[in-house]
Amino acid sequence: MGKSSVHARPLVLLGCLLLIWWFVPPFIKSFVQVNFFELQAPAWSAASHLKDLQLYWSLRNHSQQELIEAGRDLARLNSAYELSRQKEAALNKEIEHLEKMLNLPPLPNYNYEVARVTRRDINQWWQQLVIRKGKDHGIIEGAPVVYAGGVVGRIQKVFKNTAIVELISSPNFRIAASFEGDRRPVIYQGVGTPAFSNPRGIIHNVPPDYTTESTPKRLVTSRLGGTFPEGLVLGQVDELKARSDGLFQEGKVSLPQNLMSLSEVAILIPLDEDVDTTI
Repeated sequence: MGKSSVHARPLVLLGCLLLIWWFVPPFIKSFVQVNFFELQAPAWSAASHLKDLQLYWSLRNHSQQELIEAGRDLARLNSAYELSRQKEAALNKEIEHLEKMLNLPPLPNYNYEVARVTRRDINQWWQQLVIRKGKDHGIIEGAPVVYAGGVVGRIQKVFKNTAIVELISSPNFRIAASFEGDRRPVIYQGVGTPAFSNPRGIIHNVPPDYTTESTPKRLVTSRLGGTFPEGLVLGQVDELKARSDGLFQEGKVSLPQNLMSLSEVAILIPLDEDVDTTI
């Protein structure tokens, strides 16, 4: 009997603490949460810096020939990016011309802030990343987060030198989207990442005449999606099915597999102060 009471004592203590925490005022909970996060953040940043240092010294061990070949590949990529930049400048001029002709509001401009990922919190309930930049670097809540393959998510919470990114796989993430080549809006929402499977989402309100029978269709951001620029890749839709009401279709969205293993992302900070970044 004595042993059982000793073993039950920690559970009773935990229950008392949870009961006390339940009645704590919300502003005190928020204060404790923020300070606890700020206390952990330096350890996460230090681990991230050590990982970068380890990568640096591993690269130093490469032979001179490997470095020469890597330099050649980088030169080719720079040439390709320069051509893309020139093409982008021409397209931007064409967009400005069409906006003036059609009397459309200009698209928002962004400043790219690149940040390293220090921590991942990806499970059945949370779909988040912690990045190594925050308020001191101009990061704001609601700002889009992207990478070379498309959309990563958006800034959910900002601290002094860190920020939390809500991934597009999160059930709390919703955005207006469209199929590539078809500007009719649909609604995208994340559904989490089931165990031992890839991240995914779902789409709603797909017009009944749309089909994916020929090839899988890419889902991209829409101009109606608020802070996100138009045309960024969200994922791929392999199949659509009619809803029970028969008015619209819905389907599953396969998200990029490397979404969960990113080491670096870019935050789009609107240059126009009038752009709404609220979630």
